[in-house]
Amino acid sequence: MPKAIPDITHTLRYDRPTIILHWATAFLVLLLFTLGESWSWPPKPVHHLMIISHLTVGILLTPLIISRIIWRVTKGRHLSNPLQSLDRFFALGAEYTLYMLLVVEIVLGYLWRWGAGKAMSFFGLLLPSPFVRFPTPLLHWIQDIHHWNAWLIVVIASGHGMAAIFHHIILKDEILERMLPRKSSPPKPLPTQKP
Repeated sequence: MPKAIPDITHTLRYDRPTIILHWATAFLVLLLFTLGESWSWPPKPVHHLMIISHLTVGILLTPLIISRIIWRVTKGRHLSNPLQSLDRFFALGAEYTLYMLLVVEIVLGYLWRWGAGKAMSFFGLLLPSPFVRFPTPLLHWIQDIHHWNAWLIVVIASGHGMAAIFHHIILKDEILERMLPRKSSPPKPLPTQKP
């Protein structure tokens, strides 16, 4: 009787929560960056709506990043990495740097808004500042760091994405597929054993 070959493709992929958290983070970061870099272009009513949307999305990103880090260090699937040691060093370096920069960016966002004596807005619900108003030079410093940190996140994340695409198109390995949602495909026929 032919022996069934176990389907191990699912073990070569990240688990579903990791994949969902990864792509949700990428989407929210891109949305936040776009809103933050373009809210000065439209007139006041739209400008205000974009700022409120930025605040709401930033608050949504907060538990997402916390969940992502907790899942990563506890139950998330840790795959053996097929990369060479130098490639692995850069890949993990980019990943951990992005985690750190995202946490810093979130904290700076709260400090900037609350330090200016303004409430955070979450779908219209106002979260008042727990601080007294910061001195203006400190607020400008926080704003500048928040701005340039956002650019650094986007640059590193873009490099991370381009590296994944390079692996997929040029090196033709399965690095990118590990983080893509699984396509449902018909089961492959089992190989038959000759008598």
